[in-house]
Amino acid sequence: MTEVASSVVHEVLGQRAQDVDEPIIDYIINVLADDDFDFGLEGEGAFDAVGELLVAAGCVSDFNECRSVCSTLCEKFGKHGLVKDKPIMRSLATPLRMNDGMDEEEAPKKKPEPIEGPVLTERDKAKMERKKRKEERQRESEFQMHLAEMEATRAGMPVVCVNHDGGGGPAVKDIHMENFNISVGGRDLIVDGTVTLSFGRHYGLVGRNGTGKTTFLRYMAMHAIDGIPDNCQILHVEQEVAGDNTTALQCVLNTDIERTQLLEEEAQLIAQQRELEVEDATRKSNGELNGVMDKDVTAQRLEEIYKRLDAIDAYSAESRAATILAGLSFSPEMQQKATKAFSGGWRMRIALARALFIEPDLLLLDEPTNHLDLHAVLWLETYLTKWPKTFIVVSHAREFLNTVVTDILHLQAQKLTAYKGNYDTFERTREEQLKNKQKAFEANERSRSHMQAFIDKFRYNAKRASLVQSRIKALDRMGYVDEVVNDPDYKFEFPTPDDRPGPPIISFSDASFGYPGGPLLFKNLNFGIDLDSRIAMVGPNGIGKSTILKLISGELQPSMGTVFRSAKVRIAVFSQHHVDGLDLTSNPLLYMMRCYPGVPEQKLRSHLGSLGVTGNLALQPMYTLSGGQKSRVAFAKITFKKPHILLLDEPSNHLDLDAVEALIQGLVLFQGGILMVSHDEHLISGSVEELWAVSEGKVTPFHGTFQDYKKMLQS
Repeated sequence: MTEVASSVVHEVLGQRAQDVDEPIIDYIINVLADDDFDFGLEGEGAFDAVGELLVAAGCVSDFNECRSVCSTLCEKFGKHGLVKDKPIMRSLATPLRMNDGMDEEEAPKKKPEPIEGPVLTERDKAKMERKKRKEERQRESEFQMHLAEMEATRAGMPVVCVNHDGGGGPAVKDIHMENFNISVGGRDLIVDGTVTLSFGRHYGLVGRNGTGKTTFLRYMAMHAIDGIPDNCQILHVEQEVAGDNTTALQCVLNTDIERTQLLEEEAQLIAQQRELEVEDATRKSNGELNGVMDKDVTAQRLEEIYKRLDAIDAYSAESRAATILAGLSFSPEMQQKATKAFSGGWRMRIALARALFIEPDLLLLDEPTNHLDLHAVLWLETYLTKWPKTFIVVSHAREFLNTVVTDILHLQAQKLTAYKGNYDTFERTREEQLKNKQKAFEANERSRSHMQAFIDKFRYNAKRASLVQSRIKALDRMGYVDEVVNDPDYKFEFPTPDDRPGPPIISFSDASFGYPGGPLLFKNLNFGIDLDSRIAMVGPNGIGKSTILKLISGELQPSMGTVFRSAKVRIAVFSQHHVDGLDLTSNPLLYMMRCYPGVPEQKLRSHLGSLGVTGNLALQPMYTLSGGQKSRVAFAKITFKKPHILLLDEPSNHLDLDAVEALIQGLVLFQGGILMVSHDEHLISGSVEELWAVSEGKVTPFHGTFQDYKKMLQS
């Protein structure tokens, strides 16, 4: 009977039944197939039992359609003999009271409260629980396989070290990669890719999140693409350095393995020389011969070492490494600290410093500005502009790309296309190309349509037979022009708060803060934030910008003074730890359902869609998502409750350039207050109206644009 009921339900609901989670469909089928179920007149019983569930699950668009579907279900179930005739009702001679004979205390005092929504039987609950556990085990298994693949990939990466000899063979110049394919987990990322990297050119790799930019860099780093010379040293800066007792400066210097080994051997030989001198002095006093042979061998080897150290410029290595670290905001004291004392962001800077110190033939940088403050970004821009060799950089920072790159590699629809010029030039060139392609496509369609109309009209006209044949041949020669395929528009639609609390919303009054046992980080802070605020906080890393966000949100409390927050204000905080804290074994929809239990699935799907997590993307395991896609899931989580104030800590990290544009538009349209910490010039200039400079325990308004602030730092 259940099988027949299943076929009826799938027949009536069609494709929509396939798009709904299986436990929900199973539950609907079990309810309707029950022997005692009453469909009622025109399906009213079915509507009362499963109507709300059908609408919430997306099986029907609204309640009007739901009534029609329930009526159809009633009719279909009746045709298959599943709708039972109602039993003949027999009238009683006198009313029968069900509580007759009961004590007054035993009689029910009140009606039982109605149970909201459909009631699952114990059997249904057990079945759904078993299915849920099975899916969780499968997701965990897939996640572990993904981790194993990642470890295998990292194991295949080349050793991070200075290569003084060039690895043998002629010096590497241009790199030609032709007709290569890259796929991961059965999904094609690049098909028939062909690209030439000219020596000394600086390339920006751009494309939507999830198109395969990072995977492409990894394949190049592992020499897994034909056309890369074996002696080409490629370095992909992706992982932070491991934390141990090695100092930051020594960690960079240790990448020059030959220098380290030569200096160690030099120290051993000098110690050996001193021992020989002591032995010679002892021999002389005893009237014995000197060990001239041993001394000569040691001196000869030392001379070879000194020549080699001079050839590899070993004596300037320490000052070069220190200069690079200083440019990335490491003070002399920090350079002497053990790497284990640094956070992940600072250890990522050490990894970047190592790469710049090594100067490989091909340097691959993946979002290098994510962990840098504005001072370090400006220094890196200057350093990379003068870079003598080839590099490829993936970045979301438009102004950074405009400054450092000479060419753009665009990855879209599994194809790599090269463009000359910086990002702004690429954008203009591509827009013009798309316009021309669209014009060519439309002209081709018009011509083909016109010829086809003539052929169809006179196909059977003997007098026009020759003209028809010539048109058919012309149509074949004309061919087709491919339709222009562009990326779908991104969306960042932040929900509008239902209410607007009156001022003041958030205000600081002589607030000071310091961690227990430490000095005061901030003293006498006085400022306010309301629903019209559009503010960006700027200042060097480590100055305390994130601490101020925590004081505003209430995560930290002031040591002295007061911080007032309206009792009605809802604050949403976005930071990198929200992205890092996602459950990678889950998918975005399940994650949101766990964060907000009881909320209809369709409502959560709609909210995810408003932030660009649409369609199948909402059902993909989180470990398969790119950094930008995870960021949008984190945005979805923090904004579901319709906040009045957004506190954003580096919100553009991991977003691609199109997503940053969408974020700017979303923030402009958001009807609430915004306070962000960012060094992305394009994001700040496009979405905020006021700058606050954080320095020396104070927060002060900066009178000028972000460009003015940059000029002040550079001067």
